[in-house]
Formats: sequence, structure tokens, C-alpha cells
Amino acid sequence: MRKVILVHGFWHGSWCWGRVVEQLAARGVASVAVDLEGHGLNGRQPSARWDRPFDPAAFAVEQSAVAGVTASSAAAMLVEQIRTIGGGEPCVVVAHSQGGTVATTAAELAPHLFARLVYVAAFAPVAGLPSAAYNSVPENQGELVLRLLRADPAGIGAVRIDPGDRDGHAALRETFYGDVDEATAAISLLSADSPLGIPTEAFTVTAGRYGAVPHAYVVCTKDNTVPVALQRRFVREIDAVSGAPTTVLELDSSHSPFLSQPAALATAIAGLCGRT
Repeated sequence: MRKVILVHGFWHGSWCWGRVVEQLAARGVASVAVDLEGHGLNGRQPSARWDRPFDPAAFAVEQSAVAGVTASSAAAMLVEQIRTIGGGEPCVVVAHSQGGTVATTAAELAPHLFARLVYVAAFAPVAGLPSAAYNSVPENQGELVLRLLRADPAGIGAVRIDPGDRDGHAALRETFYGDVDEATAAISLLSADSPLGIPTEAFTVTAGRYGAVPHAYVVCTKDNTVPVALQRRFVREIDAVSGAPTTVLELDSSHSPFLSQPAALATAIAGLCGRT
């Protein structure tokens, strides 16, 4: 039975997968959630986030401590995490949101460590464009993420939000957690910074390496972060480089089914692992 490695997206950490880990265990599937480079226990927060009184002007210009992280460096760390957890054997890697960018790069670097790559409402920049380039494509119409930014990403080296702003919680809930009962608790765990170098790095995947990995995509049909049309575009682009068609599943969920529908998501993952 392949081990499952769960990869979070921007501003999140391994914490967001806790309920899915429980549900996978109940289905006999061993899983581990990891923190990406620049995130969770591998991340650093801007000091201005904790200043009292809070100074939004200082928060908007402080250079990010994770500005040096790129898609390539984060992918190299993920490859080592997969190697360690799997003991060198291939694992099923499940990637959410911008975690898909890192997992895509990692699959090109070390396809022999991927038994399958499962995207969950994730970016999959396989067509030679950086994932940030998809911000301006027609399929991204209706996204609600860019309004959350509280600094110029190019100026600070990060994509910065302010989870500490109570007045902004409604927007965060609508963007990430539209069907999540515990949205306030999740918001309190969000990081302020995610590295700009992940979505702005362009890289190339090949049919012989990335394309040899079996792929699946879980489409979240109520997603306000990665619109459904963009998710389906990623599926088409994966299919253009992949040796076999992408397995597509759907959940009637927001961007965060790991919180709103952990049992359904675990069932989907377990099924892709050959367990029900």
C-alpha cells in the first residue's frame, strides 16, 4: 500500500490536513502532511504582524523573510520529504492550490518517487507558464484572492495577506472557506506570507518525466480561489503532456474540502490508492 503525502497551499500548513489524515487512517491508508519550504514550521512571519499597536503601513513594506524561496527550492525540499517518508519508494502525493506548483516541479525532478500525483483545486503549470501568469487568463475570472493582498508582492518578495484583521475575515471566509463551519479557527492559523518565488518561476516539464506519472484532479465546484474553468484548463494542459488521461473527480465544495468535506475527500484519495 503506497503512503500518501499531503501538500498544502499558500498561507496554510500541514495543520489543514488533520481531519483528512484521520479519515484516511480509518480507511487503512497511511498518510503524512508536510510543511512546504517557507510555510508552517518552515516559514517566518513579518515582525510587523505582531506589533502593537499594529501599523498597516509598516506591515505593507516589511521585506519578507521567505523571499528567497522559489518553486525549484521548495520542490527540492518536497522531494527529500517524499524520499524520507516513503523510504525511497514511490508515494501518492496529494497537492492543494499553490502546492500543486511545487508538486508539479517535484514530479519532474523525481518522477520515480511519485506513484500518483493528485491535484485538489490546484495549480498545475505544465505549459511553460509560471502559475502567476494564470491570474490574467479568462478562465480565472471570478477569483477572489487578489483583493486580499496587503502589500506589493514584488516589493516585499511575498504574497502577503492579513489574517489578523477582523474586518477582513468575511473576505477570507468567502475566498477560502465558504462551506467551512470552523472558518474562524482556520483563519487564525493562516500565515501572512507565502513566497512570491513559487508562483513567478517558470519551469519546463517533459513527457518522459512528469508525463510518466499517473495524474488525477479533484475539481472543487464552488471554488472562489481557483475557479472551476481554470481547474478544467489545468486538466487539459496536464493531458497534453501526460502519457495517460487525467482521472477527474468532483466535489461540490469550496476551495477547502479538507475542512468542509474531509470524509469525501479521503474517500476520493483512498479510491485512487486502490482502497475504498
